[in-house]
Amino acid sequence: MAENQGCITNEQTTDYGLVSIIMPNYNGEKFLRETIDSVLSQTYQNWEILLVDDCSTDSSLEIARSYGDGRIRIFQNEQNGGAAVSRNYALREAKGKWIAFLDSDDLWRPEKLERQLRFMAENDYHFSYTEYSHIDEQSQPLGVRVTGPRKISKFKMFCYDYMGCLTVMYDAETVGLIQVEPSLKSRNDYAMWLKVCKRCKCYLLREDLAEYRIRKNSLSHSGLKKSIRNQYRLFRVGEGMCAVRALFHTAVNMFFGVLKKLIYVRKVK
Repeated sequence: MAENQGCITNEQTTDYGLVSIIMPNYNGEKFLRETIDSVLSQTYQNWEILLVDDCSTDSSLEIARSYGDGRIRIFQNEQNGGAAVSRNYALREAKGKWIAFLDSDDLWRPEKLERQLRFMAENDYHFSYTEYSHIDEQSQPLGVRVTGPRKISKFKMFCYDYMGCLTVMYDAETVGLIQVEPSLKSRNDYAMWLKVCKRCKCYLLREDLAEYRIRKNSLSHSGLKKSIRNQYRLFRVGEGMCAVRALFHTAVNMFFGVLKKLIYVRKVK
């Protein structure tokens, strides 16, 4: 099937159905307003944000409530549980045909939803991701653009997580409700993709439509030893593999992680 990448025109935006945007938050006051504003600026406006606050001690909740927009649905965990607990909660409450993900410190370009929805609808895809760029804590570009394979099968998904969480979208009517192991403090987004890929392949829209914020001391940028341990837990606990299989898949992931940096992470001006 030939892919139709689509383009924005002056015609009225097609209504592809409601998009439920999953947004876990913990002490995100520094970036949350900019993140929500990037959703409000979308050319596609049929969406809801499901913001799940994980017992923040800052002004995150006040910022979210200040919008007074009924599309921004706010929930609170009873106790701090991590991103997996928050995402599971939001997914249970989601009403949309489509599920998208945006952490409370990342950003979308204005045409992100519209272009990705058109790409999926016109090609009959149920699971997709896009390219994205890196920005720093001051929202300045870092000159890095991340892409990935055109098509990710179940086999390839188990080799490595090529997708940026902030770019992923899937069809909830096809995939159904996804829930991951709540104890996974790290790699819980990858745990979701491993479940979704068992139901449909994932396709890349080759457009840079999101901005991933690089932050100091974030869970996603831990040391090598901790990264290996988290990857092992993903397969051992999240996928219920035996120790030998979990170790094997962890080693495979480490190998393909090196290849990703060589092939799919590009320096740009």
